[in-house]
Amino acid sequence: MKPSIVVVGSFVQDLTFLCDGFPHQGETTLGEFVTGPGGKGSNQAVAAARAGVRTRFIGAVGRDDFARGANAFHRAEKIDSHLIAKPTHATATAAILVNRAGQNQIIVAIGASATLKPADVPETQLRGASVVVAQHEASLSTNAHVFRLARKHGITSVLNPAPMRADFAPSILRLVDVLIPNESEFVALARLIPSCCDLIRKAPFNEHREFGVESLPTLPADLLQQLCRAFGVPVVIVTLGGRGCFVSLDTHGEHLPAHPVKVVDSTGAGDAFVGGFAAGLVKFGGDTLQAAQFANAVAALSVTKFGTAPSMPRESEISRFLARLRRR
Repeated sequence: MKPSIVVVGSFVQDLTFLCDGFPHQGETTLGEFVTGPGGKGSNQAVAAARAGVRTRFIGAVGRDDFARGANAFHRAEKIDSHLIAKPTHATATAAILVNRAGQNQIIVAIGASATLKPADVPETQLRGASVVVAQHEASLSTNAHVFRLARKHGITSVLNPAPMRADFAPSILRLVDVLIPNESEFVALARLIPSCCDLIRKAPFNEHREFGVESLPTLPADLLQQLCRAFGVPVVIVTLGGRGCFVSLDTHGEHLPAHPVKVVDSTGAGDAFVGGFAAGLVKFGGDTLQAAQFANAVAALSVTKFGTAPSMPRESEISRFLARLRRR
C-alpha cells in the first residue's frame, strides 16, 4: 500500500542538555545529557505515522552510527524510510539546551541533509500520496522540485519554513498549498514579500507599534488575515506557541486557542503540529480547520513529554485527549 503522506527533509541526531537555566556568555553550567532521534522532517514523519496515517520519509544521512540508528528508528516506527547515504558528509546533529521551564535553545549542523538533491527524490516516490511536506533543514532546490511534482500529480503541498534561511526564495510560494510558519518565521517572510511590505507601511498597520514578533500578538485578527492573504498561498497557518494558531483561508481567518497542558519540553512542538496537520488532512478528507484542530491536540500532547520524536503522541492517546475535550 502506498503512503498517504510523504515527508521530505532532515533526520538529525539530537544531543540534548538539560539545565536549570541557560548559561550566560563565558559561563559553564552543569546539566544532564540525553541523545535521541530528531530533525524537523523526521519528527514530522513520526508525528504523522503515530497519528495513524501511512507515511514515507525521504532524507539524507552520512555513513556513521547516527545513520544506522536512524534506519532502525524508522523501522520501529513503521515509517517507509528512504535515507540516501552521503559518504562525504556527517549525519545532521543538533545541540539542544532545555531549561527547567521547558524552553529551549538549538543549534543545528545540517550536514548530509543539505546535500539531498532533486535526483534523490524521483517522481515514483510521490505517486499515490495525498500530502507532501517539506521544511528548511534540507536543500531548498529539492523542496522546489518536490513541490513541482506535487502540483503535477494533484498532491497537497505543505511548507514549514523552519528554520528561516537567508537564501529562501519567495517564488516557491507559488507551488505551496499550505504554509505553516511560526511567529518569527511569519514576520521574516512578511518582510520579504512586496505585497506584505506595502501593507505594513500603510494604515492601519503603521498605527500599531513597529511590526515584529513582539507586536504580532497585538495585531487584530482582521489585519493578520490581510497579511496572510498577501502571501498568495491558499492556506496560511501561523503557529502561536501557547496561544494556539491562526488559520487563514481565502474566505476568512480563525484563531484556534491552544489546549492548556503542563509543559515539560516544548522542543518539537512545531513539528508535532505540522505532522499532525498532515495526518489530519488525510483523516478528515482535506478539511483544513478540522486538520488544524487535530494538529493543535497533537502539539499540546507533545509538550507534556521530554524529547522530540519520542514525545510525538500515538493515535490512541490523541483519540482519548480529543474525547476528553468533547466532554467538557
